[in-house]
Amino acid sequence: MISINGYPARPSVRAGEVIRLHIATSAPRFRLDFYRWGATPQHAGHTEWPGRTADPGTFDRDWQWPAYGFPVPPGWSSGVYIAVLSTEPDSCTPPMDSREARILLVVTPAAPSGRKILYKIPTFTYQAYNTAGGGSLYSASQVTMRRPGGGVGGPVKGLPDPYDSTSPRQTFAHWDAPFIAWMQENGIESDFCTDLDLHEGRHLNDGYRLLVSAGHDEYWSTDARQNITAFRDTGGNIANFGANTCWWRVDVDPGGAGLSCDKFPPGASAETDPDASYGCPDHWWESEPENALLGVSYRNGGGHWEGPRAPLGFTVTDGDHWIFSGTGLRTGDVLGREAALIGYECDGAAYELDAAGRPGPTGQDGTPKDFEILGIAPLPSDWNFAAGGPATSTRAATLGLYTAAGTVFTAATTDWARLLATDPQVASITRNVITRLS
Repeated sequence: MISINGYPARPSVRAGEVIRLHIATSAPRFRLDFYRWGATPQHAGHTEWPGRTADPGTFDRDWQWPAYGFPVPPGWSSGVYIAVLSTEPDSCTPPMDSREARILLVVTPAAPSGRKILYKIPTFTYQAYNTAGGGSLYSASQVTMRRPGGGVGGPVKGLPDPYDSTSPRQTFAHWDAPFIAWMQENGIESDFCTDLDLHEGRHLNDGYRLLVSAGHDEYWSTDARQNITAFRDTGGNIANFGANTCWWRVDVDPGGAGLSCDKFPPGASAETDPDASYGCPDHWWESEPENALLGVSYRNGGGHWEGPRAPLGFTVTDGDHWIFSGTGLRTGDVLGREAALIGYECDGAAYELDAAGRPGPTGQDGTPKDFEILGIAPLPSDWNFAAGGPATSTRAATLGLYTAAGTVFTAATTDWARLLATDPQVASITRNVITRLS
């Protein structure tokens, strides 16, 4: 049986530059087709190269497979490109998602484009869940980014999603692809980058008004967070249509070759659940709570990971707010309950009720005091809660925003993108947020 797979030397490249791709195959020759992701995959070009074999490596070391240089055409638009590896002549458009023979590549602009939206692809998180080579950041403290996988093309740790079985949860196809497709269908143009780009200080100073993230953007480096915070502090806006965001801190090897994350408290046993522990060196919330930037944290939310969950939606707390314009929602209505909008993980802020019964942040967890809770969903007791112990308030998903120099919006649930195509109210809120903040 002929085998073929590959990975990029780094997950992004500027249009007009050369990307180094590492590919191993038992075929004497192979073909590489590039598709730009959108409402429908658009074929962007192809190349053919002689094949070379190589053995699989381990999860923690650069696989050092044979390298091929591909000059990215300067006319390629910024976007997410899926490279499809094949040993047969191309006959039809193949599926974009696969656990092998696929490479995810983000093309960034060659120069500032004038677009106002920058969309962040969370390659650190994709690599954290990538199990190619027999390990991930859930079984070890260090992984290489130079191996197959990382959004597409590799095996993935995690449980199936009962609400969308077409792709594994921790993949591009599951989280980002539907959001990007919806943006294109609705005429919303953006440029694209990776978290490695933001870690290295690229793009945020190129005239963008809004940074967008969706789905499951869990692993952040210190430099990426500092650069995004500086973007906010100079008037840049952030829209986070996801949850469990900025939960773990990662260190990035020079050149972006690998990631490390120290999750376990000193003396912890192999059975320790780091999410439910204190004293974890790389928990953001224990040293510099992510609430200070995002307004919310998984610490005050929770997860329901296996099987169907009780349907939960956001109870609207201020139906007159601009994010609900055109939705028909009024104060007290519930958003997304029928389709289980809340989950599979969600974020929240510690809160208290005022005299009128409306929730507001206590600020005890680092959430800015002017964070407006616009939708709230208290969580059932059978959910998985992080850092088990006394909570400062009822754990609840809290949708909302605040303004420092820039405005930061959070949807506070990983599954926001799943409802975009089927729930007009979710779609209207998304459009309102993106239009206003960009």
